[in-house]
Amino acid sequence: MKWIYLLAGLAFYLKMLWLPDPDSLMGGGQIVSAIVSDTAIPNAVSGIIFRNRLYDTIFEVVVFTLSIMGVRYLLADEKPSATVRQFEDEPSIVLARLGATIAALVCIELMLRGHLSPGGGFAAGVAGGTAIGLVAIVSPADWMEGIYKRWQASKLEKLSVLVFIVLAVATLGGWALPSGQFGALLSGGSIPLLNALVALKVALGSWAAILLFIRYRGLL
Repeated sequence: MKWIYLLAGLAFYLKMLWLPDPDSLMGGGQIVSAIVSDTAIPNAVSGIIFRNRLYDTIFEVVVFTLSIMGVRYLLADEKPSATVRQFEDEPSIVLARLGATIAALVCIELMLRGHLSPGGGFAAGVAGGTAIGLVAIVSPADWMEGIYKRWQASKLEKLSVLVFIVLAVATLGGWALPSGQFGALLSGGSIPLLNALVALKVALGSWAAILLFIRYRGLL
């Protein structure tokens, strides 16, 4: 078995030595320009994630969904924690709420304009999850869970995943929205919608995980 690994490593090494580097055939600037031209958005990274490698992005969203389900499954047999450790001093509460406000604004900005400037759906979701986490460590657990249930965040999370997969598969099949004017908010076809769905999924999934850890472990 070791010989197979050695031969595979040697073949890969020889491939790097002998085969031409794609970057030498087409400059990095030309590659970026081609991606920007194809996707009709300035952010080439979002163009790659939601168009050139959309197949991979679908499974990244699925893996994140499975991880949240795994947290719920692993903690299901545990007893809820009797105490919840939270910040109680006023300066910490003020700073946490201020940080949550800033993170929420960053989330909205990246979700709406992530295809035009640095950022994207995953970064927006992380910012949203950070905002929720900062609020959770200074707020009553029952209040946080009550809001989660009132807005039916669990159903909204599942719906965002299903809509993302359907829209992504349709895009891979050749269906696309109008590209719009380059640099405009509604440009890039279905990329802004995919961007927003990923942000929503990551933020709501993070919220679910945070509530589970608070309920069963008493802390984040």
